[in-house]
Amino acid sequence: MIIPTRSLGGLDVSAIGFGAMVLSPGMYGEIDDETAANALNHAVDAGATLIDSSDGYGADGHNEKLIGKAVRGRRDEVVLATKFGFRVPEGAEAHTFPVNYSFGELAVNAEPRYVRGYAEQSLRNLGTDRIDLYYPHFPDPVVPIEDTVGAVAELVEAGLVRHLGLSNVDAEQLRLAHAVHPVSAVQAQWSMWQPVEPELLATARELGVGVVAWSPLGSGFLTGKVGAVSESDFRSNIPRFDAEKLKTNNDKYEPVRAVAADLGVSPGQLALAWLLHQHPAVVPIPGSRTPAHITENLQAAEIELTGETLARVDEALREFAPAGEGSLR
Repeated sequence: MIIPTRSLGGLDVSAIGFGAMVLSPGMYGEIDDETAANALNHAVDAGATLIDSSDGYGADGHNEKLIGKAVRGRRDEVVLATKFGFRVPEGAEAHTFPVNYSFGELAVNAEPRYVRGYAEQSLRNLGTDRIDLYYPHFPDPVVPIEDTVGAVAELVEAGLVRHLGLSNVDAEQLRLAHAVHPVSAVQAQWSMWQPVEPELLATARELGVGVVAWSPLGSGFLTGKVGAVSESDFRSNIPRFDAEKLKTNNDKYEPVRAVAADLGVSPGQLALAWLLHQHPAVVPIPGSRTPAHITENLQAAEIELTGETLARVDEALREFAPAGEGSLR
């Protein structure tokens, strides 16, 4: 399959990438490494070139190590993106901040003195000599974003990192960071059930920064196939997946599913195609463990939506106000 490409601030990638978080145990329930590796290799075989990870996915860098093994021998076929800040070094202070999920808070440390160590560990995990797109996973609440970015800029100069990205920032932070070093991509939660911050999108467009949409399928909800989640599933922390709210949300989503049925596409494909039509430089990164679903997701890059269809989708979305909190922040 030949997937159309898009540019993230000069970094060319497939219009739909692959979010690898789902391939580590404890994210969407249990999974074995063989199943995970098969899913990842299928994604690359099917045309996904952007592979997104983090040093915080899975225990002890599991997700990065899994990717490193899977792409060994085909490194030049992929753009490896990873994030840092969650694996706070022993003896370093954990800087906490509140989130809307049930666990209440997260902790990072993005002090400049630790950034090179994070990168070197990710390089070892990934089995590569360069990271194509490197993001601080969240802005550190006690460290100016400019300081963290300055440390990544040094890695770019040293040839360890090719492009700088930012994740989960606001418009002001993007602007401040871009003044220190050009930002190629900003990663943000964006989907039919979680709009992106308009000011962030406008600033990215102004600065020529691409947008990587995480959770573009609403953590799987927008596929129309989620009836319940187990306690071992990370989504059990998201208020919108509470059993009662999930039933309500599935009922509210019916008009969107009806549009997909009329078009002869799956609800997930419609969600991804809709997102691609919202911005010329947005690249969704859905994740899946099932080869058939991965192919289905990537095929969404070829779906053209007319103005009439987009208007119909927007009308359906106006009635779709999900119950419960869905954003991480």
